Amino acid sequence: MLILAIETATAAGSVALVNESKTVASRYFDTGTYHSQRLFVETAAIFESVEHEFDQLDAVAVSIGPGSFTGLRIGLSAAKGFCLAVDGALLTIPTLEALAARVPYAKATVCPVLDARRGQVFTALFETGDGKPEQRTEVRVANVQDVLSERKEMETIYLGDVELLRQAAEGGVSTVLSAPFPCVRPDASTVGWLAVEKLLCKDLADLASAEPEYIRPPYVEEGAAVSGVRH
Repeated sequence: MLILAIETATAAGSVALVNESKTVASRYFDTGTYHSQRLFVETAAIFESVEHEFDQLDAVAVSIGPGSFTGLRIGLSAAKGFCLAVDGALLTIPTLEALAARVPYAKATVCPVLDARRGQVFTALFETGDGKPEQRTEVRVANVQDVLSERKEMETIYLGDVELLRQAAEGGVSTVLSAPFPCVRPDASTVGWLAVEKLLCKDLADLASAEPEYIRPPYVEEGAAVSGVRH
């Protein structure tokens, strides 16, 4: 089994090659939301560094959202193109689930948050005590202050754009418990890890109809051109 995983939901993108037992290789790039400038270059670099060939891929997994409007479109379009090229399966992984999976076996509730602009975040609650993320609430767009107040008396581990919560917390950084910085951002290797089980269960996405999970329409600042679309 060989899966190429793509994560472009945030400014820091990544690609990884995984099999059923390990990450074979991974590459990271931080280009804002202009992932098209690096995604294909880094994918090619992965296959130059391993013994596997591109046409040996069984599937391509991609982080499906929520997240950056532009980044999600680029990631999914690339994934579909790769699937067509190798006649492989398409696997889609919710971005917040992939984030929560970065802290397995946590005793506390895990709350990934991603910047949704205008003082809001995309968020949901997960339990990871059994090793894999179990989603407990629906994905929603919430005000940063509401996220903090709702979890004020409950032990919670935050991931993602945690700095937004820290800035809004009355008591400062110490009131917001976050995962260690190597685990705080989405990661293609984690997307690939979650995709392994989906492939084994044949839980495949439809190549023709799969669309990013934006959660809400993109936010365009007043006077901005189309290229200024953020989310």
